[in-house]
Amino acid sequence: MNAVLTKPLATNSNQPPNISSAVSIKVQASHNAGSSASEQPTVLADIYQSNINIAIWQRNFDQELTGEISEFIALNPNFSKSINLSPENAYEKLEFATDGTASKALLGNMVELVDMFCCLFELEEVGLRLAVLNQAMCPRFHFDQVPCRLVTTYHGTATQWLPNYAVDRSKLGRGSNGQPDSASGLYSHESDIQELSSGDVALLKGERWGGYENAGLVHRSPVTAPDETRLLLTLDFG
Repeated sequence: MNAVLTKPLATNSNQPPNISSAVSIKVQASHNAGSSASEQPTVLADIYQSNINIAIWQRNFDQELTGEISEFIALNPNFSKSINLSPENAYEKLEFATDGTASKALLGNMVELVDMFCCLFELEEVGLRLAVLNQAMCPRFHFDQVPCRLVTTYHGTATQWLPNYAVDRSKLGRGSNGQPDSASGLYSHESDIQELSSGDVALLKGERWGGYENAGLVHRSPVTAPDETRLLLTLDFG
């Protein structure tokens, strides 16, 4: 599989050809055990490294896009849809799925991620889920039974995760003996918990990545305030 992001983005003529004006890309990179983070989108290709189970493209949205995201949430407080799409039909399908309530910039942003994900893993189609969340979708730490999943939070508190060195995997699921993660011994210190920022794009390696059994990224939905709303997008292999 090709791990270089070289395919042109936004191939549909109805799509904005570039969303860089709406996204501020930072310039520093960091590499820690099991993770790779950078302000450049090419960092996502690091997911192919055997010692990496999360690759993070760090992004900031400009004020205009941030406002359009908030407007979308206000118009769709209970929005939740899952669709299969390709880079060629993503803009049209997303525009239809959102009933015309998503701005061109927001649609273009999502389409770019579809195109990048397909390019990185040589996929013709992906499964996309877009949801406005008012409570934690997966409050317990867990790993995904997928090869790899793209996750980004457009608004609100973002996904939390644990580095490999900080996890006692025997305490996952039934291994917790009914205790909360904070008391089961799954991790030692609250400071072990890492958190993405709103806008970050992360690739989370799962248990079905070839040769990666018992090493998928351990993560959870964040703990949020009672009145907090999130807008979450995920991409999976189609």
